[in-house]
Amino acid sequence: MPDGRGVHRGATLLLSAAMVVIGLAMLVRTLGAGGGPLTLGMVLGLLFVAAGAGRFYFTWRGL
Repeated sequence: MPDGRGVHRGATLLLSAAMVVIGLAMLVRTLGAGGGPLTLGMVLGLLFVAAGAGRFYFTWRGL
């Protein structure tokens, strides 16, 4: 049975990956609807991808 730290790390990695997927979906949806580079969907999508990728990277590296 995994310890609490391992469960927390796994959950953080899973949620970080979900944030990246949600951000990519927002970008695709916004581009599909004809949104430009400064639309709300693009900005939020990029922020979701950046936040999720950053969390994933730092959790994976153990920092």
